[in-house]
Amino acid sequence: MPFKFSRLEIPDVILIEPLFFEDVRGFFMEIYKYSDFARAGIKEYFLQDNYSKSAKNVLRGLHYQKDPGAQGKLVRCIKGRIFDVAVDIRKGSPTYGHWVGVEMSGDNNLMLYIPSAFAHGFVVLSDFAEVMYKCTEEYFPEDERGVIWNDPDIGINWPVEKPILSEKDSKHPMLKDADNNFKY
Repeated sequence: MPFKFSRLEIPDVILIEPLFFEDVRGFFMEIYKYSDFARAGIKEYFLQDNYSKSAKNVLRGLHYQKDPGAQGKLVRCIKGRIFDVAVDIRKGSPTYGHWVGVEMSGDNNLMLYIPSAFAHGFVVLSDFAEVMYKCTEEYFPEDERGVIWNDPDIGINWPVEKPILSEKDSKHPMLKDADNNFKY
C-alpha cells in the first residue's frame, strides 16, 4: 500500500503519508487511490478539486457547507508550509468543538482527510503556500457557512498572532451561534 494512514486525536480525521519515490530524475508518488483509501475507512468519492495560493499569515477558514451539501476534504500543501486545522462541529459528538492541527508542507507531502461535518481552515507559515484539496461534494454558495477562527470555546492554538483574513472570514459567528445542522 503506497499510503500510511494514522487516525488523530479525533479519530474521524486521518493523517495520510504517501510513499515518496525520488531519484536523479525527480520524484513520484500516488496522492489518491480509492481502493487504498476505502480499506482505511475513507469510502467517499471526490467530486471537486480546489487550488489556492496564499501569502504568509493568511488564514482561510474555518469553513464548512451545511447538509445536504456538506463536503469531506482531502487537503494537501504542494508548495510552502501551512498549519491545517479540522474542528468537530457534530452536535452530540464526544469531540464536539475539539480541534486537531497538522503542519503540512510541500516537503513532507502529508495529507489530511477531514470528513464532512467538520469545519476546516489553515494558516500559511511560509512566504506563500499552494494548497490543493479534493471535496466530496461540489461547492454550493447557499450551503456555505463558517466559524470564527479565534472562537475561545474552541481554543485553536494558531501559530500566528495577527493573521490576514478575508472580510467574510473575519465575520463568522462563534460555534455556539453557527448555522449548523450536523448531528453525531
